Amino acid sequence: MTLPRTAKNRKTGGRARKNDHDPFLVRRSVHTLRPAPENDQIYRRPDPDDPDFRALVASIERDGIREPLVVTRDGFVVSGHRRLAAAKAAGLTHVPCRLVPYNRIDDINRFVRELREHNRQREKTRDEHVREALIDVNAEEAHARLRAHRIAASRIKAPELALGAARRRSKISAARRPMLDAVRKVLNERREFWPMSDRAVHYALLNDPPLIHARKPGSIYANDARSYRALTELLTRARISGGIPFAAIHDPTRPVTRWSVWSGVAAYVAEELASLFDGYARDLMRSQAHHVEIVVEKNSVEPMIRPVAAEFTIPLTSGRGYASLPPRAGMVERYENSAKTDLIVIFVTDFDPEGESIAESFARSLRDDFEVDRVRPIKAALTAQQIKEFDLPAAMTAKQGSSRRAGFVQKHGEHVWELESLHPAELQRIVRETVESAIDVEAFNHEVEAEKEDARYLAGLRKAAIAAIGDLADTEDDDD
Repeated sequence: MTLPRTAKNRKTGGRARKNDHDPFLVRRSVHTLRPAPENDQIYRRPDPDDPDFRALVASIERDGIREPLVVTRDGFVVSGHRRLAAAKAAGLTHVPCRLVPYNRIDDINRFVRELREHNRQREKTRDEHVREALIDVNAEEAHARLRAHRIAASRIKAPELALGAARRRSKISAARRPMLDAVRKVLNERREFWPMSDRAVHYALLNDPPLIHARKPGSIYANDARSYRALTELLTRARISGGIPFAAIHDPTRPVTRWSVWSGVAAYVAEELASLFDGYARDLMRSQAHHVEIVVEKNSVEPMIRPVAAEFTIPLTSGRGYASLPPRAGMVERYENSAKTDLIVIFVTDFDPEGESIAESFARSLRDDFEVDRVRPIKAALTAQQIKEFDLPAAMTAKQGSSRRAGFVQKHGEHVWELESLHPAELQRIVRETVESAIDVEAFNHEVEAEKEDARYLAGLRKAAIAAIGDLADTEDDDD
């Protein structure tokens, strides 16, 4: 019960209830109470010019404090910041308070949670809803969610293949089973690098070559055209029979355009909310002095490099040999828009006459055709040193019809090597280290930390948005 405003209690804000039955109900001087710093970070401060605040001041002057403030033992306000401000404006010296049995400094997390709970019914702005939601958000977990989405998006889903007219293939015989088991072992060991190309499986089999035919001891799998033909036929039969998932093998030559459709609005909303804001990626290269891009020679290797490019948010171009004019024009446009000093292009190509000249030819075109004077080409892989270091098997000899064959053979010999001969993990490591050597790693790490806070903010925004959409749906249901 609140006492009427008399001369005796005009400055004390009314009298708190007798504390015989409630030892936590006390009266405190307004000068000993401290507003919570977290309150100003989450909610807007009381505005002396706000009509509602002025009305609260008038009410306190007339009737005193109707509801005790909630404060910690060390005097921090959990609930009642507006009442405290209004009480001071009304000239009160003391206010009734209900104590919570802990100090703010001893349990900050509990204090912030209770601060939010005491403000559940208050009318809030959109920003206040977001800042409330941030209380339960862990920055590391939120950032992990963003990174997981980015990595998943960097992987190419297995395309559907146009198989043509229906026909039956012969089943895989028992004599071919050892080779099929070897292929399955390779795919299982390299699951994180799916989809793999036929060539990548081919080179992996060379590490522990199986028999192509179980009853022919001399049919050991080798680095030759006969073995490769046997592999491609086996992979085809195994996928059709279900022995190998279609998603395991990469075939970029048969794209299919599909449309995103849903059974209804509810399914669409549920799917959108489940991944709301997951597509966000901070430009982790924004603090770099130079613009960096990656060019990979072959579509079959692009899935291996894509996760590394995604890790650094670096543009990735698959040239399919010598890239045509549009990809180069797009790269120049991105470089010019970045307003950075140099254009650093990291190349990932085979070690053959064409692969060795792609970097030089590409960079020369940027300089001569597009007038990019400050272009710096870097070849990350495949190099002669890497071939020696990893003892890589040669693919074949240099093509006779290549205009660059003579110069390559004179310098390196007739044999050529493919990117797929490197283990995918080693190739990723090499490209990653090349990128790190070309950038300011400290600036990059700073952007990663900033992205964690971005992720935390978006996670809070996601929670607030989902709650708001739920409230809207409930309102519409009520209207019906």
